[in-house]
Amino acid sequence: MRAAVIVFPGSNCDRDIQVALRRAAGAPPVMVWHKETSLPAVDLIVLPGGFSYGDYLRCGAMAAHSPVVAEVAARARKGVPVLGICNGFQVLTETGLLPGVLMRNAQLRFVCRTQHLSVETTQSLFTGLYRPGEVIAMPIAHMDGSYFADDDTLRSLRDEDRIAFRYCDARGEGGADANPNGSRDRIAGILNGRRNVLGLMPHPERHADALLGGVDGAALFEGLVRALAA
Repeated sequence: MRAAVIVFPGSNCDRDIQVALRRAAGAPPVMVWHKETSLPAVDLIVLPGGFSYGDYLRCGAMAAHSPVVAEVAARARKGVPVLGICNGFQVLTETGLLPGVLMRNAQLRFVCRTQHLSVETTQSLFTGLYRPGEVIAMPIAHMDGSYFADDDTLRSLRDEDRIAFRYCDARGEGGADANPNGSRDRIAGILNGRRNVLGLMPHPERHADALLGGVDGAALFEGLVRALAA
């Protein structure tokens, strides 16, 4: 699997995802600066976490207009898998590659902790190595992670099995205490209609090595490698 990681000014998780992808694929990804207007031939594109453009104006809004993002969108429309993590998820909603928006956390505070998630679908390149309903844990670190979409969009996400992950407690249950940012329907990650674009607020790259405190995120990257090699 050959991957590309898009690096924006303010990215701070680009090296983390580089390490996770190298570990899973056995080869380092191509690091692509946001001012590039083209991409090499790759099997996967990743928009990493961080604070692109310092989160000025609105999280992800300025990055969505970086030159390389037009090519990312074009590749996504052709079926190339695209993964957006945290700030990358925000960029994906700003470009329209994913529906909805990421708003200020309900408690108006930055949230940084390990969070339980339930795997809501395994029918994607990204989630194929998880079990349906499996409870996993990944770190979260964001100020604007509250997912919002209108009722019709939420209905479509549910009906089309496009909710990838939901926030939950250690037993896999919901409730106010299990929702760290006030996201509608406890949504932590969603897929596009073609199922080749995933955006999620939690950081799988930070739980892809036991030395980092957990390995629940490793299955996402290992699943991608297997699916794209098939």
